Amino acid sequence: MQPPASSTPLKAVLWDMDGTIVDTEPYWIAAERALVEAHGGTWSHEQAMQLVGQSLTFSAGLLQQAGVGLEIRQIIDTLTAAVINSVQQQVPWRPGARELLEDLHLAGVRCALVTMSEGPLARQVVASLPRPYFEILVTGDTVSQGKPHPEAYLAAVERLRETDPDLDIEHCVALEDSAPGVAAAVASGVATVAIPHIVPLPHDGRYTLWDSLAGRTVADLESLLADTPASGSQQAEAASAVGTSRD
Repeated sequence: MQPPASSTPLKAVLWDMDGTIVDTEPYWIAAERALVEAHGGTWSHEQAMQLVGQSLTFSAGLLQQAGVGLEIRQIIDTLTAAVINSVQQQVPWRPGARELLEDLHLAGVRCALVTMSEGPLARQVVASLPRPYFEILVTGDTVSQGKPHPEAYLAAVERLRETDPDLDIEHCVALEDSAPGVAAAVASGVATVAIPHIVPLPHDGRYTLWDSLAGRTVADLESLLADTPASGSQQAEAASAVGTSRD
C-alpha cells in the first residue's frame, strides 16, 4: 500500500462493482432469465432493468413474483453461482476501470469496494486484478439495508476511518453506474460520479455525470472535491429523485 496522498483532499475512492468495474449485468440478466424459465415463467428486458443496481434480496423477491418457486436465499445462491461461473470464464472489464485503479494506487489513494453482490463474487473479481487495489470490501451480505440506502457507503467510510481517523466523507468520491447506487452514494454525502451503463441516468447538479472511466485520472477525481458539497437536505432530495427515475 502506498502512503496516503497529502497534497489533495482526496483520500479514498469508493467503487461500485457490477456495471462500474466489470460488465456483469449481462451475466446477471442471463442467470435471471434461465432461472425464471426453469420455473415455467418468462423474463422480459423490462423486468431485468428493474433489478439493475438493486440488492439481491430485492431482486430475489421480484423473481419470486415472476414465478420462481424458491426461497430468497436459494435464489441468491443460484444467481451468484451462475455469475461466478461466467466471470471465471471471462472477466468483462469496463473501459478505464483498471487503468484508474492503477493510477489511484500509484498516487496513494485508498480504494474500497461497495457492492450489492455478495462476498464470493466480489472476491472473485478482486482476485482477477493484477494488484490488491481494494483495502476493504463492503458487500451485500455484510449490510442490513442494500442500495439505494446509504448504509454500505457509510460503512465503507467508517472502516476506512479505522486506520485514518482524519478521513471523512468530504475526502471521498464514489463511482456508480446505476440509479440505486447513485442514490445510495448521494444520500451518504460522498461526492458521486455516475457512469451510466445499462440504464440511462438524468443530468443532476448534485452528482457528476461521466460517459466513461476511459481516460479519467486522479486529477479528475481531485477536481470534484474542489466544489462546494450539497447540504444534507439537498443530498437527501437528490437520492430520492434518482431512486425514482428508473427507466
